[in-house]
Amino acid sequence: KAMCSGRLQTALLVAGYFVYLLVGAAVFQALERTAEKQEKMAAAQMKEAFLQNFTQLTVAEMEQFMKNLIEAIQNGVYPVGNESQFEESNWDFSNSFFFAGTVVSTIGYGTLHPKTAGGQIFCVFFALFGIPLNIVFLHRVGKMLSLLCKKLGKFLYEKGMRQKKIKFLTLLFFLATGILVFLCLPSVFFQITEGWSYSEGIYFAFITLSTIGFGDYVVGKQSDRKYFSYYRVLVAIWILFGLAWIALLFNL
Repeated sequence: KAMCSGRLQTALLVAGYFVYLLVGAAVFQALERTAEKQEKMAAAQMKEAFLQNFTQLTVAEMEQFMKNLIEAIQNGVYPVGNESQFEESNWDFSNSFFFAGTVVSTIGYGTLHPKTAGGQIFCVFFALFGIPLNIVFLHRVGKMLSLLCKKLGKFLYEKGMRQKKIKFLTLLFFLATGILVFLCLPSVFFQITEGWSYSEGIYFAFITLSTIGFGDYVVGKQSDRKYFSYYRVLVAIWILFGLAWIALLFNL
């Protein structure tokens, strides 16, 4: 009964956690998408005006254009390519879910952030409740993984192995498995999908899972590459379970 109750609690926690992220993503999308569209239209108009009059611009007007361009890029608007690229939103569901995941995990790349007053206020409350929920989620997943450690240890003990050796081999096994599953294999995936070198993929994976999150490398941000649907959702899920693996290592 206790085992069934524990499994039910875990299932409810995992379900509740992902529902929280899904609801957060939907709200961020609703609050930010319209404002982003207006910003992209303004950037497109600015670019068009510049192309028509760039030979007649004064130094002051040129400097103002550069300031506006830098501000647009800082807000996630890249006025390059044709008009169809302006139709692609930074706040589609996949990107919004990815953003929600980076908020509760405290990674915060800084490349995508809410700009409306409503989005910023919602982000405060979403993080206020989401970060503790994320800690509880990681603790529970880490606990589940530690049960696997105990089972492995029990199996090795029955084979006549000493306790110290069992502890060392258990740690080594989960360290090696985690490095393979959460660092090495994803880096190959990033190399193919993003066009990065393998070392850049490893660097991104480590900086992300350690929650340093510089923001110099972020997935799904290159305008010249085609990404499959829900690519960033999969990356967000990888981040969440990767953080659980790191929590387990600290536990061990």
